[in-house]
Amino acid sequence: MNGEESLFSALAYAASIAIGGCRLFITGLKNLFRLQFDMRTLMTIAVIGAAFIGEWGEGATVVILFAISEALETYSMDKARQSIRTLMDISPREALIRRGNQELMVEVEDIQLGDIMIVKPGQKIAMDGTVDKGLSSVNQAAITGESVPVSKTKGDEVFAGTINEEGVLEIKVTKRVEDTTIAKIIHLVEEAQAERAPSQAFVDRFAKYYTPIIIVVAFGAAVVPPLFFGADWSEWIYQGLAVLVVGCPCALVISTPVAIVTAIGNAAKNGVLIKGGIHLEEMGGIKALAFDKTGTLTKGSPAVTDFIPSPGTDSKQLLSAVAALENGSRHPLASAIMKKAEQEGLDYQNIEVEDFASITGKGIKGKIGGETCYVGSPNLFDEVLQNGIPEELRTVILDLQNQGKTVMAAGTPAGIMGVIAVADVLRENSRDVIQKLHALGIEKTIMLTGDNLGTAKAIGVQAGVTDIKAELLPADKLSYIKDLREKYKRAGMVGDGVNDAPALAASTVGIAMGGAGTDTALETADIALMADDLGKLPFTVKLSKKAMTIIKQNITFSLGIKLVALLLVIPGWLTLWIAIFADMGATLIVTLNGLRLLRIRDK
Repeated sequence: MNGEESLFSALAYAASIAIGGCRLFITGLKNLFRLQFDMRTLMTIAVIGAAFIGEWGEGATVVILFAISEALETYSMDKARQSIRTLMDISPREALIRRGNQELMVEVEDIQLGDIMIVKPGQKIAMDGTVDKGLSSVNQAAITGESVPVSKTKGDEVFAGTINEEGVLEIKVTKRVEDTTIAKIIHLVEEAQAERAPSQAFVDRFAKYYTPIIIVVAFGAAVVPPLFFGADWSEWIYQGLAVLVVGCPCALVISTPVAIVTAIGNAAKNGVLIKGGIHLEEMGGIKALAFDKTGTLTKGSPAVTDFIPSPGTDSKQLLSAVAALENGSRHPLASAIMKKAEQEGLDYQNIEVEDFASITGKGIKGKIGGETCYVGSPNLFDEVLQNGIPEELRTVILDLQNQGKTVMAAGTPAGIMGVIAVADVLRENSRDVIQKLHALGIEKTIMLTGDNLGTAKAIGVQAGVTDIKAELLPADKLSYIKDLREKYKRAGMVGDGVNDAPALAASTVGIAMGGAGTDTALETADIALMADDLGKLPFTVKLSKKAMTIIKQNITFSLGIKLVALLLVIPGWLTLWIAIFADMGATLIVTLNGLRLLRIRDK
């Protein structure tokens, strides 16, 4: 009876091996004949060997647990790529389009450039475009990572996949479905996740030599003790098979890609586009980071920082008159003064200005209420005023200029009525960002600018950077980045992706701001911050460093667990059960460790 039960069990196990291991054997045997050794080759030899020495049960267990291990690997990579599927699902598949006098639902593939798309409150925007009519706020978190909805009015750009929060918007479609910002992001993220990072390439090269070595070690464990020391053949063949199983590089092979894919996907969900594992790894090792000043550390648009009326002068009347004069000017600083007047609620547009004229390189003049008024540089008033600028006022002007501000005076031939200082002001979060970067291990932060040294120092000190380089031409910025790379090996550059393209390309990692609004930034940068928000930078550095730590942990653990298990061969304690659980357990642990990157948030 026992013989029949034993035969029945063996047949059942053999059937399990044949059915469950069919695909494994086909691939493993093909690779074996081609002398291409991988994990399937190891498992195929182990299972056939187990059957050969009569260990049908353990052979079947190896097949089943290897299948579970592969399913776990597939699940983990699927989980890691989940963020990209989330991006794919955020855009509607159809939109309400007005053509002529008709409003009809049209699939996005059939929407044409120039079509008018109607988006009601609470609905998602299906295509990229510009607002043709309406006023609303739009939640752009899916694209830029911004948590606060952004106001949109006529002429403003909107993106597919974002949510219209309030009013009805009529949007003129400007891009086809395959060219939308979200489509480009998805394409670039998919490419990035498929790209092999340096650490992954190292693991693959290592596995190429590691697997044949394991086969040699297993053969030695099976043959040497019986052949030279008279040990039991069956027992040591079994040990050799266990070596094959425990030596399977499943955990090692998945250790890097699961971390890379998870990190890139998490970054995309938080409004940061990392265009490959190599850039993620390089970012994790950055020691020096250079910043363009204008539009990166600063807001990129001038604003009135000081408005100082002379004693006895009504500040509102003076600001209204200056704004009325500047309304006729095309000077870049004019918009800052008019914006200041609008913020104060002043109706300057109804003030009549006669005989308006521009004084090249110095300022403007015009008649208001029959009196000639001037707005311009202090040098203009050295000419206009008979006795020049009073010394006490000149001291105020010099003090403002030493702060890196552009100073203008306003007045009449009788005297100066007030002083206005304008500057490209620092972003609210720039100093906080620089402090966080230093805390994360960035040793040197450098501000690069073409501005004069006085202006550069004023902004650089406010920002808290460690070094300031002023009066640079684009070629000088490029040269400085090359010097940084020589000194620190890994040096990054943060800019707008347009004017800074040469310096971004020369840096170890080029980071562009405002990627959602410019195709150039998406194309030229290694990493794009989709919102015009410098605050995403510390999150990116933190994520990259954590990814590098986890990759190193995974590789070390994968190799360490193999070494410990292989040492069990010496006393003859290694079994197929221990071997397969060591392999499967290691795969599970490195997978879960890699998925921890999903928990890193932009705080």
